[in-house]
Order: sequence, then C-alpha cells, then structure tokens
Amino acid sequence: MGQNRESVDAAQTRRRLRFSKLPERVRLEDTVEERPAVTHHSASHSHNPDWWLIRMGGV
Repeated sequence: MGQNRESVDAAQTRRRLRFSKLPERVRLEDTVEERPAVTHHSASHSHNPDWWLIRMGGV
C-alpha cells in the first residue's frame, strides 16, 4: 500500500510541475498568415460569375 501511495504522489508532482504555470504568450502577429485566397490566372483575363455553379455541378 505504501508503494501505491508513492506512485500517486509522484503522479501528482508531475501534474503539478506540468500544469502549475500558464503557457508562454503567443503574439497576435504570430497567429496570422497572410496570402492571396486565390491565385490570379493572368493568361485568361476572364471572370465567370457562375464559376461556382459550373464547379458544383448545378447542385
């Protein structure tokens, strides 16, 4: 029974060391990635407003 108590104490100690402090702050600049949503296809120079309808098969 003493060994079981020691293993519980060791587990509590590990948890306390792991969760006793908050994680480091993450800067807002590090959470944002900026890139174009759609690559521009300069060869066609065309715009099709019904692209979604054609692409989705008229669902």
